[in-house]
Amino acid sequence: MKNRIEQLGMAALRRFDPETAHGLALRAVHTPLAAQPGPVTSDRLRTTLAGLTLPNPVGLAAGFDKNATAIAPLSRAGFGWIEVGAATPLPQPGNPRPRLFRLSEDQAAINRFGFNNDGMQTIAARLAKRPKGVPVGLNLGANKDSANRAGDFVTVLAHCAPHIDFATVNVSSPNTERLRDLQGPMALAALLDGVMQVRGHLPVFLKIAPDLSDQDLADIAKVAGDARIAAIIATNTTLDRSGLHSRHAQEKGGLSGRPLFEKSTRVLARLHGLTDIPLVGVGGIADGAQAYAKIRAGASAVQLYTGLVYGGLSLAARIAEDLDALLKRDGFASVTEATGTGVDDWT
Repeated sequence: MKNRIEQLGMAALRRFDPETAHGLALRAVHTPLAAQPGPVTSDRLRTTLAGLTLPNPVGLAAGFDKNATAIAPLSRAGFGWIEVGAATPLPQPGNPRPRLFRLSEDQAAINRFGFNNDGMQTIAARLAKRPKGVPVGLNLGANKDSANRAGDFVTVLAHCAPHIDFATVNVSSPNTERLRDLQGPMALAALLDGVMQVRGHLPVFLKIAPDLSDQDLADIAKVAGDARIAAIIATNTTLDRSGLHSRHAQEKGGLSGRPLFEKSTRVLARLHGLTDIPLVGVGGIADGAQAYAKIRAGASAVQLYTGLVYGGLSLAARIAEDLDALLKRDGFASVTEATGTGVDDWT
């Protein structure tokens, strides 16, 4: 019955423009009709990531709940961990609308939001009231007009650290001009040095772009290792438009969803050969088999976002359940045992 209601709700949401539909979906998760199985777990699914205990490795990527308004219901939707944000020091409206596009033929989306959010003070106040349960982290961002973008990451972390379980340095969004320049070795090392000085014991993750050369990846892996980054999230959205069919294919912004799966998984597998830092696989996951492929390509955990647009909120629980079955089928007693066993398929 709930699946039928979810299908009808998703059909109704598609009648609205994507950003309005997203806002309505965030409100809908607070209703009893939303998927609420609680965190799906089992002995095989329980795992750790950078010292965090996860009931399962299926996480919610940053961007879905930018302003930390739906942590409580999302923590009951089947996810093993949640990332909110990105948060910037000052509130900002982001780029002009329209700035989110459905590419239904491609099971994808393009966004150029530009870090629209309520600002760190409002977001921190919401995080302070979040319920106990699955680990919750915050994606750190920089204000568009900031004179010191590297300093913005430090400012947000210092303010919000008491209320989160991990933080992610996001230098890979394509929607803030020149932000990706901070992925260069010298700039990244300086930024991470500042962040690590204020983190205390909080694990800090680094989120990278998929549009990087092998040398870029090697440089980032070294800088991340030197900085003692706790995990690398691979990857953010892409600027590549290869093979798309939608009329929105050439919209500016970052592409996510199914077309990103192969590119992001290859980056993940290459990173696995470059570093011992735990990896998080993101990009194009829409079912349990794809989550499993990310884990076998080197991921210790995975994250979803665009898949929820087409699969509904119940997708998180379905993927966790399917992943459990796949681990059992192949004789793996844990996620950790399976991590990296299929790297050769992607390199």
